[in-house]
This record gives sequence, C-alpha cells and structure tokens, in this order.
Amino acid sequence: MAYYFEEASHTFSEYLLVPGYSDENCIPANVSLKTPLVKYKKGETPKITMNIPMVSAIMQAVSDDRMAIALAKEGGVSFIYGSQTIESQAAMVARVKSYKAGFVPSDSNVCPEDTLQDVLNLLEKTGHSTMAVTEDGTAQGRLVGVLTSRDYRVSRMSLDTKVSEVMTPFEKLVYGEEGISLSEANDLIWEHKLNALPIIDKNGCLTSFVFRKDYSDHKDNPNELLDENKSFIVGAGINTRDYEQRVPALLKAGVDVLCIDSSEGFSAWQAKTIAWIREHYGDDVKVGAGNVVDRDGFRFLAEAGADFIKVGIGGGSICITRETKGIGRGQATATIEVAKARDEYFEETGIYIPICSDGGIVYDYHITLALAMGSDFVMLGRYFSRFDESPTNKFMLNGTYVKEYWGEGSNRARNWQRYDLGGATKLSFEEGVDSYVPYAGPLKDNVNLTLSKVRSTMCNCGALTIPELQQKARLTLVSATSIVEGGAHDVIVKDKETFK
Repeated sequence: MAYYFEEASHTFSEYLLVPGYSDENCIPANVSLKTPLVKYKKGETPKITMNIPMVSAIMQAVSDDRMAIALAKEGGVSFIYGSQTIESQAAMVARVKSYKAGFVPSDSNVCPEDTLQDVLNLLEKTGHSTMAVTEDGTAQGRLVGVLTSRDYRVSRMSLDTKVSEVMTPFEKLVYGEEGISLSEANDLIWEHKLNALPIIDKNGCLTSFVFRKDYSDHKDNPNELLDENKSFIVGAGINTRDYEQRVPALLKAGVDVLCIDSSEGFSAWQAKTIAWIREHYGDDVKVGAGNVVDRDGFRFLAEAGADFIKVGIGGGSICITRETKGIGRGQATATIEVAKARDEYFEETGIYIPICSDGGIVYDYHITLALAMGSDFVMLGRYFSRFDESPTNKFMLNGTYVKEYWGEGSNRARNWQRYDLGGATKLSFEEGVDSYVPYAGPLKDNVNLTLSKVRSTMCNCGALTIPELQQKARLTLVSATSIVEGGAHDVIVKDKETFK
C-alpha cells in the first residue's frame, strides 16, 4: 500500500508571520542578511558566505555572465546556466572572474577599416560605447586607437565613414602597460580625466581596459561579493552526464561553486556525480545538489557529500512538472520538513548543510517566509528574468514592455540533461513553458527594494539576523478568506495613471 502523508501540502501564500517583540535596536539598518552558501563544521567559518540570501536560477533566460556580475555587486551569487557548450559556459565564468579585478577584457572591438555602420551595429549588440580599435578587430590585436561616442555624430556623418577617420589614434592615447597595478591605473584615469584606460602588452597588443565607472561601482556597492583576489564570486550549473569534461573546464575558468541542475535530486546519478568530484578534487570543490522535497531526499544528498541542497519540485512559475507527471510538494511544506532534517543532521554530525528554497516564490514576502521556515537562501528565476541584466530580449507587447522567460524543461531550452533518467538524449515531453514576464528595470533597484521589505519584516519579528529569524519566527496558516482580507478590498482602487 502506498504511503500517505497525513498533512496537506502547503504553499507560501497559505502562511503569515505573526509579529514578535521589537526592541529599540530592531531597525532595518541593523539587520544583517549574511548567510552561508556551502556547508561547514560546527565552530568553523563557511568557505563562502553571501551578503544577501539570493541566488539566480540555472536557466538560459536568467543567468549569464552579465547577471552574475550584477548580482555579485549586490552580494549574491549567480549560477551560470549549463545547457550550453562547455566552452561557452567556461568563457562566461572567465569573464565574471576577470571583471572585478578591474582589468576587463574588451568585448567591443573594431578594426580601422570598419565603418560607422559597423560601430552602430556593435553598439546595439553590446551596449558599450567605448571600443578598442585593433589591427585585426580582435580583443587581443595590436592597439591602433580607441573609439567612443564622443568621436562621432551620427546625424552629421555618413554611415560609410571609416573608423580610422574618427578614432583617437594610438599616439594620442594615454595607456597603461601590462603589469601596472589597479591603483596605478586608477591614478592615471583620474590624472588625465579619462573614462577608460587601455592596457597593452610589450608588443602593443591590447590585454584589457580599466574603467572609471568600476572605481565608482565599488564605492556604490559595499555588499559586493568578492574572493580573496577581489574578483566576483560566481557559480555554474552542471549536469549528471558530461561532468567529467565540464567540471575541469569550469574550475580552470575560475568558478567558485558548482550546482547539479536537475529537476529531481534523489537519484543515483547525483550521488555518482558528487562522488566523482570528491574523488578527483576532494572537498576543495564546492558542489550543491537537488532538488528534494522531504527528509529522505535531504539525508540522501547530505550523505552523498553535497555542500548545499536545493528544495522544491514543480513550484516554479514556468514549471509544469506537477501538471505533467503528478510529482512534487507544496513549497512551504517541503521547506519546513527539509529544514528540520538539516537541523537534525547538524545535531548528529556537527556539519551544517545550507538549504536553498527553489521555486514557489511569487511575492517578496515569500522570501522572508522561506527564510523563517529554515531556508538559508532562495533561488529565483522569474524574479531575475525581469531585469535589464537577464540575457533575454525586451520588447513591447500589447502596450507593455516584457522580457522573454522560458523553462529549462521547455522545448525551446531543450535541456534534456536536467530531466535525465538514463534514457534517450532528448526531451520525451515538456516540463516547462515558454512565456513573457513584465519588464522591471535594473537589478540593483529591484533587489534593494525587495531586501528592504525583508529587513523590515525581520524587525517586526524582533530578529536582526537570519538565524535569529528562524529561532523567533511564529507562523500561522491562513484561511482562503483571510488571504482575500490581506489585500485591498471593499474599495475602488485609484488608477495611478488617471489620478496623477
């Protein structure tokens, strides 16, 4: 006879936090959102601690190098999607790792014979107006000049104008030589009132740029998440098929943490993947696993050696696993049970394995609920897909700006490895949909707003840290009627556009 869980499966929207006592120190400015990303032993410090409890999902429509840089600036971690070639994914990781060092490889390059039309095409593609002019038009070619938007006026120039006619030639450039320190490069930038300083090697070939804005960015982003070399911390997704080739390439590129990307983690495939990593790299390489929804799944991955464990099946906004296969569990119920298993494991072994709530988060307050229920951090897909920094297209749809968003189980993603059960190398049926999400602007503004809500709610609960929230939080199930009561009701809500 099948086993029946006695308790109904609940979602985040079925819970509310009951306020606790707040003393005079409980103000948002005093709240710390630091949280461990990977496991650690009692009394020790985690190898990686995030400054905010947010990571971006391992999805084509969410996490590339641009997203990784933007989120690391705010203190979180992106897991660059693995449903691409090994070379492409490793290149994205390498770009993130080289970015914060201040010496940024040029991604906008032209040659002297290119035209103004070529420049405009490249500008539309990359969004970067500072372009290196090299002999062969590559990022490592011999530098012959630099082109910026101040060098040309589209309205008064022919689009056939050669780059060589409008660029600032090499002999008029201020540049740094390979080996210059970041401090020295910044001094040159300030001394000569530059926006960008090209760095060349002994042969005159371009190696990188140092940008004035990076200095300002550091001052504007006190929470940025850096490694010991002052580079951004970045993660990457792997699968249970080609890990023997993918993992070494990602490590060579500098990845800080890996995560097995799978719709269901309670499987021999994940245990074998972790075992191979431990055999070849020991505990130095950090790898998360999942997803699971109960105590048994957690214990399995914990004993397999996972450094963090993701919780959730079928709760994502574009996921139709529950609809097509009938498996999964309400995200709140799953989080609560796995958190209890995590605490039980810690008591037994002295090893704390962070858990990540992945899916089911619709509103900002769901993040606070997930943390209160025991999650150390949350993984978000739809949330981040709406921002400028996501890799998808923005366009107007029925009078509203939207961005594309599709699931890894959709036919568009063709990420069969994520749903692999040892069968054919293809998707037998879809477990995700292709969709649009409302465009929401820059990541920084939205994340800051979301986290201000989290901090405020934590203060309402009398908590200044995530562990304190988990200890002090009091949660209550709510009825369908009280859910309606929680929103605006029995009034006519003003149309903001009409009543300006």
